[in-house]
Amino acid sequence: MANTPANTTAKTTSRTIYVLNGPNLNLLGVREPETYGHATLADVEKLCVATSAQFDLKAECRQSNREGELVDFIHEAHANNAAGIIINAGAYSHTSIALHDALIAVKVPAVEVHISNIHARENFRQHSFTAKAAFAMLSGFGIDGYRLAINGLAAKLGLTAKA
Repeated sequence: MANTPANTTAKTTSRTIYVLNGPNLNLLGVREPETYGHATLADVEKLCVATSAQFDLKAECRQSNREGELVDFIHEAHANNAAGIIINAGAYSHTSIALHDALIAVKVPAVEVHISNIHARENFRQHSFTAKAAFAMLSGFGIDGYRLAINGLAAKLGLTAKA
């Protein structure tokens, strides 16, 4: 990311990425472990914080079961000049034009993540509105998908991991 001279009015992108998790992800480790595994949301957040730190980024982790609150988080990421968004919108991925529109509107680079392989599941899960608003989508890697998404976002931003 380029440094902006102090005498300009251009916004400087922060070193923060927003990791947004949607409905029922607060139940990770309990909900359908045969599909989603035994890792908890706390495990996901710990993984995201550690992976982000490798690129001198800060992960701001949020979870909500409410669509409108997720939209607000996306708007907040924009208002705070976030470097990027990692989003697992859960079931809202398949239904939410509002999340799609918010991601398009803010123009913050986004990667969609799904813990399970949505293309190997029910037909209704095989379409994602939010993926159409992201520059990349990962599915089926378990919680490791978050690590891969952060690595991909960092590459898109031109960042390399610290030695």
